[in-house]
Amino acid sequence: MPQDGPHIDPGDMVALWAEARTLFYADQFPPYASKAWRALRPDDPRRLAGALDAAEKWRKYGDEDALLQWLRDVSGRRFSAEGRSAAELAELRKAKPPHQLKATPDWPPIRIPGGNGRYLTYADERGMAA
Repeated sequence: MPQDGPHIDPGDMVALWAEARTLFYADQFPPYASKAWRALRPDDPRRLAGALDAAEKWRKYGDEDALLQWLRDVSGRRFSAEGRSAAELAELRKAKPPHQLKATPDWPPIRIPGGNGRYLTYADERGMAA
């Protein structure tokens, strides 16, 4: 007995659910994000059917080969922690001192973060003023 729909493995519950929902909402629908799909009203069931169809295709046929190649490439790279002593890594983990704001000539006032609206401005005769 021939089947009209796509073949779905009975063990793939996600695909079965997506196919059932797509057919329930609309038998004929435009492809997701196409001009015809964008022209549909937001509450049109064909719009949801197109989105479900696209999501299921991405889940099943997404670019898995590119992902696997990326993982192979990453596994061969040298990471920044390799070859460093425990003391070097501990030094790198230490907190760095906060950046000190410095007003300079010809620049506008600098708003001080957390300074309740105070600005740092350049003053020739006194150096820096807050």
